[in-house]
Amino acid sequence: MDRVPILKIGDVLLVSIQVDMSDQTALQLQDDLAERIVATGCHGVIIDITALDIVDSFVGRMLSTIASISKVLDAETVVVGMRPAVAITLVELGLSLNGIRTALNVERGMELIAAARYDEGGYGPDGDDADTETTAVP
Repeated sequence: MDRVPILKIGDVLLVSIQVDMSDQTALQLQDDLAERIVATGCHGVIIDITALDIVDSFVGRMLSTIASISKVLDAETVVVGMRPAVAITLVELGLSLNGIRTALNVERGMELIAAARYDEGGYGPDGDDADTETTAVP
């Protein structure tokens, strides 16, 4: 059975799916990712599906389930690299991918996660505490 690698980049876990997603591989990914979120304390998950030519209803539901699990564990999920044909297929299958934000590439996905953390009162894009106001002293 193929396992999908999960890489830690700063406060984000990057999942790059480079194999055909069998049902067993998808279920293993859910378990592995949940364990890594807890072990690392990361607040973001990026799932890169650039290499996937086809996303069927099972994989679409798996992505939604991963996003739900991640959210419960305090991590935002962004799916990146979706091909136009995959987007069309998901819409035709009636899969809305609730709870999943999408971006065109990994860089934009990282920006979305950073913005989400900033909006929630976390750290700003420059690493400063978003709750701290800076006031110039005359």
